[in-house]
Amino acid sequence: MSVSTPQILEMTAGGITTPGGFRASGVSAGIKANKGLDLALIVSDRPASAAAVFTTNRAQAAPVLVSIEHLAKSVGVARAIVVNSGCANACTGEAGMDVARQMASETARLLGCAPEQVLVASTGVIGVSLDPGKIRSGLPQAMKALASDQGASAARAIMTTDPFPKEAAIRVSIGGREASIGGMAKGSGMIEPMMATMLAFVTTDAVVPPALLNRALREVVNDTFNAITVDGECSTNDCVMLLANGASGAKVDESTYAPFVQGLRTVCLRLALDIVRGGEGATKLVTVTVTGAATPAEARQAAKAIANSPLVKTAIHGGDPNWGRLIAVAGRAGVAFDLSRAAVTIGGIVLFKDGQPFDEAAPRAATYLKYREIAVTVDLGVGSASSTVWTCDLSAEYVRINADYRT
Repeated sequence: MSVSTPQILEMTAGGITTPGGFRASGVSAGIKANKGLDLALIVSDRPASAAAVFTTNRAQAAPVLVSIEHLAKSVGVARAIVVNSGCANACTGEAGMDVARQMASETARLLGCAPEQVLVASTGVIGVSLDPGKIRSGLPQAMKALASDQGASAARAIMTTDPFPKEAAIRVSIGGREASIGGMAKGSGMIEPMMATMLAFVTTDAVVPPALLNRALREVVNDTFNAITVDGECSTNDCVMLLANGASGAKVDESTYAPFVQGLRTVCLRLALDIVRGGEGATKLVTVTVTGAATPAEARQAAKAIANSPLVKTAIHGGDPNWGRLIAVAGRAGVAFDLSRAAVTIGGIVLFKDGQPFDEAAPRAATYLKYREIAVTVDLGVGSASSTVWTCDLSAEYVRINADYRT
């Protein structure tokens, strides 16, 4: 069997409605106190294959539970995704489950499809009841506003503390035919995907069977949304949902899987990095790479430990090339580690290697740390495996945002 050579045609403007046969909208349903956009709708004009990955937090919110239930009942087919911001509908008991089901059933009624073909997502404050009346009154508005050029409105409607909307789209060649992949995401705090502490929605007009779509999503998520962290916190609501409606006629099978996955990974990584860039109080995007690990799993474990260390993140925020903090985290990360062969570089500047510090390089590293995008590498000195994780610095603004979130 011949395998197509992956070919990305180009990144393109747009997002969730760039692929053919998708429409979206974003309206104000009065859920947010500031009356901002807070209800988003994504609709496929035809039944679409559907796949999703959800938070591993055991305190799962009602929309997560309902969406899992609907994917099972529909056997991976969906027509729409309905999303509200301003209220997480989490830890709200049976009343919360009822509201989540009403969101799906009312959307289905307006669309003329089965309720199990509607997926649901919510984001906002935990433990607050979601008013079903506001959803019922807002959905007809959202339905009326549906259009192929309203993806940007939907991207704004899912925001909470995000400083900017997050969208990405790409054109891909699959088996000699052109297809598009587009998406939008929200996330700024409580970001430590396991899977996944944010909301992300991706569409494609390629033809992809549900089983293959699920495989592709899980493969891509591991290297994108599961490789970012802002504060090490796993939330209750979070998910990545992917719809494929086949409008382009480009068929994904084993022979054309590679170009599709390459395109999907490109879109998801763009969205994931924008989540980190928009982290609460963030001023720097930090790439943390661990090399010399015994296994890929241990490399990822060490990279996450470094990326989540408050001491490392505050040092980076302050422009302090404190290699000792990096070594200390690597040594306590619970993975194989050899101090005599370990190394730390910041922006390619060696600060520690083979048990010896290079403090004369610290001024150059401090200058480098003034940039908005920086790279840190730690070699564990025991093997050949590596892993990369993206994070941000930790600032006083992060504390202010989260101290005032409910009030």
